[in-house]
Amino acid sequence: MTEAAPENFSYRLKREASGLLDRLRPWWDKRWVRILAWLGLAGLLGLLLIWVVFARNLPSADTLLTYEPPLPTNVRAIDGAPVHSYARERRVQLSFDEYPPLLVNSYLAAEDRTFFEHGGLDYPGIITAIFTNLTNSGRPIGASTITQQVAKNLLLTNELSYVRKVKEAFLAKRIESVLTKQQIMELYLNQIALGRNSFGVQAAARAYFDKDVGDLQLHEMAFLAILPKAPSTYSRASNADKAIARRNWVLGEMKRNGFIDEAQMQSAQAQPLGLLPYVGRREQRVGGYFIEEVRRQLIEKFGESDDGGKNRNSVYSGGLWVRTSLAPAMQEYMTEALRAGLIRYDRGKGWSGPINKKPIEVGEGWNRNLLATNVGIGYQNWEAAVVLSKSGGSAELGFANGSTGTLPSGNAQMPKRGTGTSAFQAMKPGDIIAVEKQGGVYSLRNIPEISGGMVAQNPHTGQVLAMQGGFDSRIQSYNRATQAERQPGSTFKPIAYSAALDSGMTPASIIVDGPFCVYQGARLGQKCFRNFGNMRGAGPQTMRWGLEQSRNLMTVRAASQTGMDKVVKTAAALGVSQPGKTYPAVLAIALGAGDTTVMRLTNAYSVLANNGKALSPSLIDYVQDRRGKVIFKADTRPCERCNMKDWDGKAMPRPPLRRKQALDPMTAYQMVHMLEGVVQRGTATVLRDLNRPIFGKTGTSSGPTNVWFVGGSADLVAGVYMGFDQPRPMGGYAQGGTLAAPIFKQFAQKAMKDMPVVPFRAPEGLRMVRIDRKSGRKVFGAWPTDDPKAAVIWEAFKPESEPRRSIRREEVAQAKKAEDRAAAAAGNATARPATDSEFLQSQDGIY
Repeated sequence: MTEAAPENFSYRLKREASGLLDRLRPWWDKRWVRILAWLGLAGLLGLLLIWVVFARNLPSADTLLTYEPPLPTNVRAIDGAPVHSYARERRVQLSFDEYPPLLVNSYLAAEDRTFFEHGGLDYPGIITAIFTNLTNSGRPIGASTITQQVAKNLLLTNELSYVRKVKEAFLAKRIESVLTKQQIMELYLNQIALGRNSFGVQAAARAYFDKDVGDLQLHEMAFLAILPKAPSTYSRASNADKAIARRNWVLGEMKRNGFIDEAQMQSAQAQPLGLLPYVGRREQRVGGYFIEEVRRQLIEKFGESDDGGKNRNSVYSGGLWVRTSLAPAMQEYMTEALRAGLIRYDRGKGWSGPINKKPIEVGEGWNRNLLATNVGIGYQNWEAAVVLSKSGGSAELGFANGSTGTLPSGNAQMPKRGTGTSAFQAMKPGDIIAVEKQGGVYSLRNIPEISGGMVAQNPHTGQVLAMQGGFDSRIQSYNRATQAERQPGSTFKPIAYSAALDSGMTPASIIVDGPFCVYQGARLGQKCFRNFGNMRGAGPQTMRWGLEQSRNLMTVRAASQTGMDKVVKTAAALGVSQPGKTYPAVLAIALGAGDTTVMRLTNAYSVLANNGKALSPSLIDYVQDRRGKVIFKADTRPCERCNMKDWDGKAMPRPPLRRKQALDPMTAYQMVHMLEGVVQRGTATVLRDLNRPIFGKTGTSSGPTNVWFVGGSADLVAGVYMGFDQPRPMGGYAQGGTLAAPIFKQFAQKAMKDMPVVPFRAPEGLRMVRIDRKSGRKVFGAWPTDDPKAAVIWEAFKPESEPRRSIRREEVAQAKKAEDRAAAAAGNATARPATDSEFLQSQDGIY
């Protein structure tokens, strides 16, 4: 018997479908069924169309899982103290648990009381808003939940339209499917704009009450909760009544929702707003030039903006933590010393004019116009003020805080430079001037026209500890410590003599202090050099004496014997010339005719104090990202055991030394030892009473247009120069020893006060020999003393290079008398006339 074939599947499916249609046909013939079916289909097509139009290109809510809000970059000093921050939006990011529950409830009462119950949309609120807007001709109201506000703030624009509201709704549903309620609330509290350039509740708590969120009182929490609606309105003192009414409404809503009781509500509603008119940054206001240079370097390394989220470590939104080498106290000492030196030089020369080149508008809103200039003065009790009007015998002044004052004409009678009028006659409305209040009366003060730069550096590490690039960074943004290229004059001479020492000369080598001319070709002819101040040559002298007395003729003679190619190579090795470049190999360079910055020259002297080991000036020690990962370190040397959790009982771990030798260590020490003599017996004797080992060199460039001093101790090296921004003669009396060295001294007296007195350490193998400092010969039978004028001194020599000839005590005494007679004769002598006026005009006065 054969088995029946199975029924075809497709045939069976068709038969069952046909039966289903037969059963449904009676229903489809009914009109109301067909209408419902078409309405359902239209609804589905409508939803599909809405999705295509509004939701298809919306950003993914998954991005919120890794969202990082823009955070300021925080800058700290060498001791870890906060000193500054870089930000376009002031924000502090907190976790949800760090916000007090009562603060969270205040925002729920003000913005979205059913936040923890709904799924992202408040449907009753939406229906109410639709009916209200249909009957309201004014600004349409919304029914945005906190989730919708997060969607708008983080993923959408601030466009005011129904299209955006629909997109907002789609995104809100997506967000609710990705994040927990606590995560959404955390994003909201950290992101919301609350006025006074504060974004997030913690930043706003600081801006309005100078408190952290954990220290806020109930009425303060309620005030912060009203700000999302209209921060610019409720934060104004003129709208205090509106703000109190809105705040008290929030407190009532908190009571109605069971967040607080009746007594708490009434107590909080009775409180005044208590807003602070202005809360400045809590960081120290120190080191404007230093901080700006740090900002510039950070932007160069990490970029300025986040580039649409691609650069998470940008300066203005990356939340970086930057440890700098800034020593705040030392910076204050430097700022004070440089300003005092500039004012000493400028005193008595008249009023240099207003701070601003172009007058500002002084009508309605003058205070905003003054604030927009960002002009400020940090010197003593000086203030920046704008002249609002001038009539009769006084001028009305306006200040940045909105207050006004009066400047009597009698307190502004210093002459205006270049005119025959007084400062009071010359000033006009809109001018920003410097004034000081004494005894209740304002007096005019003058910002020095001359300027300068100063840098202090740790010679062991290269860290820049302080930097001042002018009188005040809010008046003069140009940083003369790093940007001003100037001729260093005689402060370059140690570089030339270092090359000579490296080429076989010694500190006791005899060099003739006498006429020196060179033939430089048919076009230029013969060029002759001369000493500063037309001082006649003193004949054969030791290299030490020539450096101490800053003799030009001896310097160019030594440089000529050494070879200028070696001199400029030494300058490049020490970083005096621009990176990657060398000076031209001409003799004038040996006298400081090549431009450099005070930063580069100070670093070169630090290399000398560091026994010739190469250094690079650094302002940033290390940088961490917002999660604490170190993303930049100035010192990249490995250090085993440096990060141990507990001490293992062994010696303190130290990273290995890996710096290259820029200069022979013996040469470096010989030069430092000679430069100590500049302080003891030479052109920088004003520093002798610092009573510690100090080395350094003064300098005065041609004109003279710049005066310099660079030097310091074994643990601190600093350099300073003064000059006009558009170089012009400072006056024939201007010298590095009388203008620049006193600035260093004022700084060092405070900066070095608590530093240990440490001698400069000689490298192994160097020989210290007693010599006569005049003749350079060995001395037997006499010993060096503390008297700086003593004929016998200790001199440093490389092995097998000390003098072979010697003299006795009697010869030393005779040599001292001869030196005194020669010095007296030289002081009364007149100079040999110049033989080439063209050369002397270009190089006159360098010493």
